[in-house]
Amino acid sequence: MTSEIKLPLRALNESVIRELQEKYPEAEVRVEIHRDKSKAPLSEAHFWEIIALLDWSKTGDDEAIVEPAISRLASGPVRHILEFADLLSEKLYALDGRRYARHIGEDAWMPDRYFSVDSFLYARCCVVANGQEIYEKVLHDPMQMPKDTTFEELLYVPSEAYERKTGKPLDYTPAYPIETYSNQQGWSDEI
Repeated sequence: MTSEIKLPLRALNESVIRELQEKYPEAEVRVEIHRDKSKAPLSEAHFWEIIALLDWSKTGDDEAIVEPAISRLASGPVRHILEFADLLSEKLYALDGRRYARHIGEDAWMPDRYFSVDSFLYARCCVVANGQEIYEKVLHDPMQMPKDTTFEELLYVPSEAYERKTGKPLDYTPAYPIETYSNQQGWSDEI
């Protein structure tokens, strides 16, 4: 029986190799290197390069802000659009938790008070839209959440790029759920 395991090269370290050796002691490994970016998966670095294309000089026109990112995605292979959606969903899911929701400003989560699940989703989008450095700061220190700021338009980048590329609407469920309260661990009482 043949099993296929895909790992980005950056994820291949000694502990991963040891784990694979223990799990599959008699297995053979084949390494496939993708030099052609159109055939290789969308990397984390490429995801953040696309996010960095957001044109904040167009503040006030959210569609204009995301246009460079949509154009870049639409000019590449369809798989990159779907992988961008997956990576975006992963980032939004990681930020879905009470410890982040408590620090979004006026609409912050508080017990026994109305909390807008949409506003919190859009606040998480704002974190990602501000780039890798801000995202990582917030991820490690929830008090760094931007206050009273949202960026819903980021959610539509993959679907707009897909429609521009194919002429069809995007019918795809990303790897992680993005709706508020989806990350049960992030909302558990222990956190």
